[in-house]
Amino acid sequence: MKIVFMGTPDFAAGILRALCEEGYEVAACVTQPDKPKGRKKEIVPGPTASEALKRNIPLLQPLKMKDPEFLGRLNEIHPDLIVVAAFGRIIPKVILDLPAYGCVNVHASLLPAWRGASPIQHMILNGDRVGGVTIMRMDEGLDTGDIISVKEVPLSDDETGGSLFDRLMEEGSRLLCETIPHIEDGTAVYTAQPEESTTPYASMITKESGHMDWTKSAVELERMVRAYDPWPGAWTVSDGKRIRIWKTTVAENPSRSADDMKPGQIVSLSDSGIEVYCGDGVLIITELQAEGKKRMKAADYLRGLRTKPDSFEL
Repeated sequence: MKIVFMGTPDFAAGILRALCEEGYEVAACVTQPDKPKGRKKEIVPGPTASEALKRNIPLLQPLKMKDPEFLGRLNEIHPDLIVVAAFGRIIPKVILDLPAYGCVNVHASLLPAWRGASPIQHMILNGDRVGGVTIMRMDEGLDTGDIISVKEVPLSDDETGGSLFDRLMEEGSRLLCETIPHIEDGTAVYTAQPEESTTPYASMITKESGHMDWTKSAVELERMVRAYDPWPGAWTVSDGKRIRIWKTTVAENPSRSADDMKPGQIVSLSDSGIEVYCGDGVLIITELQAEGKKRMKAADYLRGLRTKPDSFEL
């Protein structure tokens, strides 16, 4: 079976690697154009582009999906199947209709839950106990195509965006390689999704998404810290400087009453961490990273300060 792969970030790179290691013929890899990175703004290949180059897979990076030259190249390849994973672009009907076996997507949720660009983070933000991955046949909607196969994955109490990302990439790779033979021999079962999703749309996350709003509950903020680890990171501001929050826990028994306090105000400072009053409950910051500093225990951070903070900014 001749496959064209479409994907861009690390999640997609892992899926592409699995396809190659399983022995599938990947005739071309389509990724978004390389972007400048770092302080020097150097143009470097993205994760999936790097994986393709390492394996000598022809790389296609169109600026527009309906570019005539790009469409001509796809027609020349004439793939049997197009596999998509975290590509980040809408795929037009002219491409969806091209392969004999259609286009399939590896989506990191149990569809129809968490359709959208960032299902992994939203599962953790929502406090889901079970997540998973879905192989679906793509249509013109946003993650609305027929479900072919699914794999459930339980979420742990300390699950982070990074840990769930790794597990779903591994499970998605395995599930895809198990599903393709059924697509090829005609034994795959295609189940239509309901029109309405069972959850809100998993909208795209930006660097600013990690700004902690202390009017939210301590439970919500604790989930947020885990969901946005490692990217974009949860952060707050103290004395005009950004502080990255790495680890937190919800206080079961705050050190003192916080009835008369405002969200963001510090309840106490101790070797256990920094207790911060929230819209509901108290959050204990146990690991953080100040601007220009390394990641450290909150207690070590406090010992290095000349003036102890009394609140964090919203």
